[in-house]
Amino acid sequence: MLLSLVLLVLVVAVDQITKHLTVIYLPHPGDSVELIPGFLRLTYVQNPGAAFGSLTNARWLFMLCSTVLIVAIIWKKPQSMLVRAGLILVCGGGIGNMIDRIFYGYVVDMIDFYGIWQFVFNAADSCVCIGAGLLAVYCLIGIFREKQAQKASETAGAGAPAEVAQIKETGESGISGENEARGENGESGADGDDGTEHDR
Repeated sequence: MLLSLVLLVLVVAVDQITKHLTVIYLPHPGDSVELIPGFLRLTYVQNPGAAFGSLTNARWLFMLCSTVLIVAIIWKKPQSMLVRAGLILVCGGGIGNMIDRIFYGYVVDMIDFYGIWQFVFNAADSCVCIGAGLLAVYCLIGIFREKQAQKASETAGAGAPAEVAQIKETGESGISGENEARGENGESGADGDDGTEHDR
């Protein structure tokens, strides 16, 4: 639990530091610095919406969702490392953006892959997306294992009647053999009795 809290604080700290540096070195919204020409730059954007600029002016809804998620993570205490890592990233990203919404009313975005797409995002958004991906992988693994277990159960269930039928067939063969043996012994005994009476 302590390690999870440390990692959670680390995620929030990295997010807040990158935002603080963005505001210092790019003081005006729209200011930009090129990192990889034609591909990546840092652009200061004030985002009043959710991740990647969606759902503008709904910050109280985002704050409520983030709070519910944080409480759920602390209360649930997941055992799976994959789930724990995913929830820490999602929760840390949610806290980082919630801090911006509380103090500024908007989220500071700066990562701009303008050579690929039009959205500008931040470290918190990245953590949320990566964490959600880890949770999705965990769900897919769970579905796969459930299907494998169901398939194994069906295979075992289909094999059981065959084994029962084989045992039954073996038992019937044994009984039939015993009856035939008894019949042969009975006929041999009858022949012996007839021979004895003839001698007399």
